[in-house]
Parts: sequence; C-alpha cells; structure tokens
Amino acid sequence: MASPITPSTGLGSGLAIGDIVTALVNADKTAKQTQITTQTKLVTTKLSGIGTLQSALSSLQALLKPPTGTTSKLQFAGYAATSSDPAKVAVTSDNEAVPGTYVVKINKVATSSNVATASIAGGVDGTVPAGDFTITQNGVSKTYNIPAGTTLGSLVKQINADAKTTNISANIITDDHGSRLILGSTTTGAGSEITTTSSIPGFSIGKTDQLDPASATSAGYIGSPPSDASFTINGFAITSKSNNIDKTVGGLSMNLMPGSENSTTTVTVSTDKDGLKASLQTFIDAYNAVVSAVATVTKATISDTPDPKTGARVTPAALTGDALPRSILAALRNELVTTGASGKLSVLSQLGINTSQTDGTLSLDATKFGAALDKGLAGEVQQLFSGTGDGTNGLLARMNAAVTPYTQTGGIFDTRKSSLNKQQSQLLDQQAALDLHVTKLTETLTAKYNAMDLLVGQLKASASNITSFFESLNAQNKG
Repeated sequence: MASPITPSTGLGSGLAIGDIVTALVNADKTAKQTQITTQTKLVTTKLSGIGTLQSALSSLQALLKPPTGTTSKLQFAGYAATSSDPAKVAVTSDNEAVPGTYVVKINKVATSSNVATASIAGGVDGTVPAGDFTITQNGVSKTYNIPAGTTLGSLVKQINADAKTTNISANIITDDHGSRLILGSTTTGAGSEITTTSSIPGFSIGKTDQLDPASATSAGYIGSPPSDASFTINGFAITSKSNNIDKTVGGLSMNLMPGSENSTTTVTVSTDKDGLKASLQTFIDAYNAVVSAVATVTKATISDTPDPKTGARVTPAALTGDALPRSILAALRNELVTTGASGKLSVLSQLGINTSQTDGTLSLDATKFGAALDKGLAGEVQQLFSGTGDGTNGLLARMNAAVTPYTQTGGIFDTRKSSLNKQQSQLLDQQAALDLHVTKLTETLTAKYNAMDLLVGQLKASASNITSFFESLNAQNKG
C-alpha cells in the first residue's frame, strides 16, 4: 500500500508536511509499539526456553523408559556371560547371574518337523486336486478348503499367510518326480510332528510315515522325526524341547546353535566392569544434559559494556527467574538422594558418582567405582537403578515418574506452551490493530495538513492580490 504521507514540502505553506506527519505518528505509536515488540520478544524467547528444556527431558526419559520395542541403553547388568564358542552356544545374562564357569556338552540339538506330500506335475503352477487339507501339530489343526483350479503356489501362499499363528510354513521342492508341498515348523522337540489329513491322494501324512524320495507317490516326514535337545551342564544331564535354554542356570539364557552336536563349550560369568561403566556414564551424560539445559535458559549474561539503549549490564536468559526450571531440577535431585530398593547400594556416591558443588552436574570417579566393584557390589547396581518387584522403587522408574508430569501430553510443558502461544497470537492481533491505526492516523493527518497547506496557499494568493492592488493604486496617485 502506498504511503499517504506527502514526501515534499507544502506548496502553499512551505512546511515539510511528510516529516511533520511522520513525527506525529511515531509519537503516537512508539509507546504501544515498544510494548508489543518487547512482549513478542519475551514470549518468543520463553517458547524457545521451554523447547530447550522439553528436548533435554525427553532425551532423558527415553533412557529412563525406552519406547516399546526399543532396547534400553541402560542395562546395569553387574555380570556378563561369555561363550568360548558363540557359534555353538550363544549366551546372555541378567542381574540374577553370578560369577562362575559352566561346561556345556551338547549331544543333540532340538529339531523340528519337516514333511512332504506326494508329487504333482506342473511345479508352482501345477493344479492341486480339489478337496480338504488339514494340517495338525501338537493337537492344533488348520483346515484349508481347496477348490478346483487351485495351484500349488497359491496353496503355499495360503499356508504361509497363517504362519504367525500356526508356526508352520510351506514351500515347494521340485525333483525328477515332480513338485512336492513341503511343510516345516519353528516348533521343536519330540512330539511336535506335523501330520495331515486330506481327501487329496498323496496329501495325507501320518505320524510314523517316512518319505521315500525315490517314490513320486510317497508322503511323510523328511529325515528324522523331531527330537528334544540333549546336553549336560557341568555334568548334569538335561533335555529340552527348545534350543533356547532359559534359566536352567540362574541368570543365564543359552541358545544351542545348529550344527553344535557333539561339541563342548565353556560359558563364563564375570563382573561386567566396562558394561556397567558405560551404562552409568550414559545415565550421567543424560542427566547432565538436563542440568546444562536449565543453566542455559536461566543464567543471565553479565557484560562489561553497558547496553547502548538501556545501559544495562545484565541480560536475562529465556527463563531467568522462572520457577519451572528450578522445579525440574528439584524433582530430579530429590530422586537422586532418595533411598529406593533395599540393598547394599543405597546412594550413588557408593559407586563413585559425585555431584558438583558449583554447577550440579554428576561425574564418575573411576577409582571409587573400581573399589565398589571390588567389594562385590556389581550385582547390586541393577537393583539400585531398576528396582525390585515391579521396578517402581528403582531410580530409573522414580525419575521417570518425576519428569512425566512435565513431558506427558497435556502436561506442564504443553500447558505453558499453549499459554505462550495464546499470548503470541494476541500480540499479533495487537500489532495488526496498531498497524491499521497508524495507517488511518497517517491518512487523517496527511489530509489535514494538505488542507491546511491549500488554505495557506489560497491566503497567500489573496494577500498577494491585495498587495498588488494597493501598489497599483499608489502608483496611480503618484502619477
């Protein structure tokens, strides 16, 4: 929109009308504009400060309570298990594990059922005769009604679509005799045989039927029937339907790998100093990031040179004097000094974790940490952080509960941001109203001064005419 202010001096009055109008308008709007500008900057700065705090707390909370399906970076396992041959026996441990050595001798691994139907011609596109086909394992059955024209490939897709619930998958093997429907299972152990009943010739498989690969009409299990795993741990004989051996030894989970029959592997459980130290440092770094964020948004800046406009030497931060950052730190620090799960470890300082008296950050003293582990406290670390029972008395759960009121949907952060956004919207409305007022005032004053200038011009013209008349009259009288 073009400015209504006349840029030049008035033709009639000779006054700088544009400068006069600008000065008057500025005098009218300065106070309100200063207020809006100051408040807008303050609100924007506060929103930025809230965002900084929210980001730091959200990062901490992601460690305290990882999203579902995400592995926590804070394990705090006091002991770690290692396998002398992970290709034979893979092993993991939890907080119940204790130092020790275990010799695992594997006789057999648990196997699953694999069966094949009689052959049909045509491969994947071969047509399966119409009829019913029921697959049974461990007393659970699934029936497929096969209409005329169904191909072997489409039947395979139907079976695999149910694999998540049946644990049975299908495939096709084509040999010199034709194509066979192959059924396999993720379920292992003796008694997990796959059997089938069908009105289709060659698609019924009994529990004791063994496949003769040389016969196109033969149907049955491939190789050997499913069997249990057989192994010893330190001489104790054990059988298992699964190759995942969980808690046979307290705190250990072992996985017998394929091809490990007739092998011997040593599993060792020892103090996991490096793992514990890494978990502790990760926790410390996340906590310190919150402390740093609070300092960033609250600590005022002191300058040796005064502000040229205000003369002030102190510049407040985004949330200087605001109670919110202080309340966050108070909530977290309260949990750091509160005793949770009972045990030999009750405070972080026993692990060599100290609080700085200058800035409130945490640090890990490697010497004290090593001494704590030498005292046999490694197994107590996870209890301190993860708690007992439902875990609510652990430090991680308690700190998570302390920050949730701030980070949850509709929580303290959302409420504060909503209020600030409302103020920001109101300030935008005020700015728009002020801009409209300035435009109208400029138009009004410009019109008035232009009218005044026109009137002055007319008066000057009249005065000039009168002066000319008397000068002419005087000249005639003298003549």
